[in-house]
Amino acid sequence: MRKQFFLGLLALPYFAGAQMTPAKIEQSAKEVNDSVIAWRRHLHQYPELSNRESNTMKYIVEKLQGLGLEIKSGVAKTGVVAILKGGKPGPVVALRADIDGLPVIERANLPYKSIQTSEYGGQKVGIMHACGHDTHTAILLGTANAMSKIRKDIPGTVVFIFQPAEEGAPDNEEGGAPLMMKEGVMTNPKVDAIFGIHINSQTEIGTIKYKSGSIMASSDWFTIKVKGKQSHGSQPWSGIDPIVVATQIITGLQTIVSRQSELTKAPVVITVGRINSGVRANIIPEELNMEGTIRTLDGNMQKDVHERIRITAQKIAEASGATAEVMIDTKTLVTYNDPALVKMMLPSLEAATGKGNLLEQDWTTGAEDFSFYGQKAPAFFFFLGGMPKGMDPKKAAPHHTPDFYIDDSRLDVGVKAYLNLVMDYAQLKAK
Repeated sequence: MRKQFFLGLLALPYFAGAQMTPAKIEQSAKEVNDSVIAWRRHLHQYPELSNRESNTMKYIVEKLQGLGLEIKSGVAKTGVVAILKGGKPGPVVALRADIDGLPVIERANLPYKSIQTSEYGGQKVGIMHACGHDTHTAILLGTANAMSKIRKDIPGTVVFIFQPAEEGAPDNEEGGAPLMMKEGVMTNPKVDAIFGIHINSQTEIGTIKYKSGSIMASSDWFTIKVKGKQSHGSQPWSGIDPIVVATQIITGLQTIVSRQSELTKAPVVITVGRINSGVRANIIPEELNMEGTIRTLDGNMQKDVHERIRITAQKIAEASGATAEVMIDTKTLVTYNDPALVKMMLPSLEAATGKGNLLEQDWTTGAEDFSFYGQKAPAFFFFLGGMPKGMDPKKAAPHHTPDFYIDDSRLDVGVKAYLNLVMDYAQLKAK
């Protein structure tokens, strides 16, 4: 029954009265592909950090000018929103790309390699598009370009969201999807559905991967401040060692994962990534700070894990005469793909990839602030292949690393996906 429904959707014509045949969509994507690749390589060569993407913003506006769109720049500091009003009545569909780079020094030997530098956390750092946001931006620019040429056939309104600071705003700054939403990107005009693409360096080009329901984890960052009593390193009994207490807390945190969380329901990850304490080898310090991240794929489990971390840290510290202060900062929610929307739009994605190239995947413990948009409208976030054809995924460099690499020859698949999603969503909602 399910197979028959799927095949039936594939046979549906495009929006009544529109002349957007699959062949025309294919042609539209092919016509902009060379430009998409060129735009992507420029962006890759000149990346900027979160909330600092001023030149990227100017470049995006430059490429959108002359397309007949309503363009707003400086949204959420350095973001751009462009609105296309189609020639036919229909819903409001939003398409989102993130635009920021990472504090990573690029190692790949490319003619468009980034040599940009900046300051991050008080240190001089290299900047690299080590997560593929340059490809997302270029694909969305290509989609806007293609749609502007077929405006009369577009049903409804399309909102192109070029979002800064997906990787997280600098300390004490607002940014990213929450700030875009605060400034009205999902309500002016009111969005009926939103779609997003993320490139993947370990998925072969020409393919798309998706998952209904929870697909990416929530991301919480935590800080635990352990306070003991300073003493001479030769006389530990005269003090309270926060370093020893911290090691016990770290072990205790892992039992939350291995012994207290219902892992058959959804996975949980707790990672301590940074510890800072002490000034000399022979002094037991008074305080220790540790920082880490929490990843969950269920909202109720997220709340439960937060409480267990607080209790674990505080009680272990108390047992040694120390104290532990726990602070948890929620960075993203669980990225949740609306099941009804996913079911409706799978034929559109298969039309973009070709038969056999649309694959279902497991959830991932990576996180995305695209998750916030799903609070305002049904959302669908999926992965586009960027790994060279025939390469072993185990040998492909992962995201956020100096050797991260994307084969950009098939970014047209992303453009086709967006074109199909916009056209088909309008048609199916009209029924």
